[in-house]
Amino acid sequence: MKIYVGNLSYEITEEDLRLALEEFGQVESATIIKDKYSGQSKGFGFVEMPAKAEGQSAIDGLNGKDLKGRTLNVNEARPRTESPRGRGGRGGSRRF
Repeated sequence: MKIYVGNLSYEITEEDLRLALEEFGQVESATIIKDKYSGQSKGFGFVEMPAKAEGQSAIDGLNGKDLKGRTLNVNEARPRTESPRGRGGRGGSRRF
């Protein structure tokens, strides 16, 4: 189960995030999303937990709780919606 964790303190590390969720079960991965230029945390991340029941326990146990001075927003991650990129940029049909 992929879990979204929002409103993270900018000082939280991926290890801190992993440890917070390991209290509820096995954590496969913990990733904090960072700005690609500055490397600064964007204040949210994702945690992958293999067992859905453990993931749901983590959501129930951590949503609204305080971690390093910030109230966490924890939910099941929504799948990414891909933007359609297949169509060309000029539009219309071409006549020769």
